[in-house]
Amino acid sequence: MDSAQVFTFGQQGLMMLLTVSAPLLLVILVVGVLVSIFQAATQINEATLSFVPKLVAAVAVMAIAGPWMMSSLVDYLRNMLLAIPSAAG
Repeated sequence: MDSAQVFTFGQQGLMMLLTVSAPLLLVILVVGVLVSIFQAATQINEATLSFVPKLVAAVAVMAIAGPWMMSSLVDYLRNMLLAIPSAAG
């Protein structure tokens, strides 16, 4: 296994990480900004007001995009495991 293969596997892993985590992180970011704007406008400083909507949004995204995320990760892991013999030999 040469350094080019190592960098390729690392790059593929990072791209998979970004692809799978992006929907969840973007939704939580948007919900957090909206809740912060609401808190600033109403001057309500309640900690649970910022936590609960993010939690609900995260659960909703996982319910909707979870199967796609899991199938993407399984496909990536399958490809990596099948590449071991060619990388080792």
